[in-house]
Amino acid sequence: MLTFAITPHDHCRRLESFLRTLLPQAPPGYPRKLIKSGAAKVNNTTATPDTILCVSDSITLKESATLTSLLAETRPVLDILYEDDQIIVVNKPSGLPMHRTAEQEHNLVDQGMAYMTRRSTPCKLYPVNRLDRGTSGAVILAKSSSSAGMYGRQVKETGLDKLYLALVEGIPDTSGTINAPLDGKESETCYDVLLAGDDCALLAVVPISGRMHQIRRHLAQIGHPVRGDRRYGSGDLAAFEGFALHSFRTMLTRPEAGALTVCAPLRDEFLELCRQCGILMDGIGELLYGFANKTATEVVS
Repeated sequence: MLTFAITPHDHCRRLESFLRTLLPQAPPGYPRKLIKSGAAKVNNTTATPDTILCVSDSITLKESATLTSLLAETRPVLDILYEDDQIIVVNKPSGLPMHRTAEQEHNLVDQGMAYMTRRSTPCKLYPVNRLDRGTSGAVILAKSSSSAGMYGRQVKETGLDKLYLALVEGIPDTSGTINAPLDGKESETCYDVLLAGDDCALLAVVPISGRMHQIRRHLAQIGHPVRGDRRYGSGDLAAFEGFALHSFRTMLTRPEAGALTVCAPLRDEFLELCRQCGILMDGIGELLYGFANKTATEVVS
């Protein structure tokens, strides 16, 4: 048997996604096959592809020649949180734009298509939802224009149940709701103070409406801008390419397979920034695991 311990890098990741990071060159259905056959277990217990992993969990894999040949020494560049025939959900790094821009050619869509080609499953990718360049976390890419249209309608008509994490300047007195209009339109953002650090706080944030830069603008309006967000009142962050806003948990509905919850583990640079601010993984980890299967409104209600 091969054994792997879950670290903060994979806290709240789906089991199937974790196996993809170990076996990036495996056929797309191979990790799911390992799980369903019982060859992959969590804490010596049979699990499902959607099992949410926690720090210190132990993953065991039944060793075989095929499995050993597919194990990679390094993680893939593209961090796939979920994949099926229609979409992939990716954990986008902070500082990486969705599309090619005048200032930067390197971007998530091109990176994703290059990865799919190297894996011998080439396809064109279409963003279903978008994150600002400086924001990290879960983003959905469709594998065809028809899938993009179908999921795009879901986003427009019912929205994605999304929960963000924001490390902000200062410590808000209380949790609450921000109802300030943006661009002449009604806008609403709910937030909950999770942990306080050294003149900063980690918030759970839910955008009820979907205005441009809504979370960043609303938090700046109450005097607590996202750390590193120079555009809306914060300062530079050394060794951090974007700002401290992360799309942590997304709930969506697949047309044929039903509801799906995808959590994007906090990236190492975000965790290190929290540590520098006096907010440690021990406190963050338990909170995040509790959020994995709650709706966004349950978290901030």
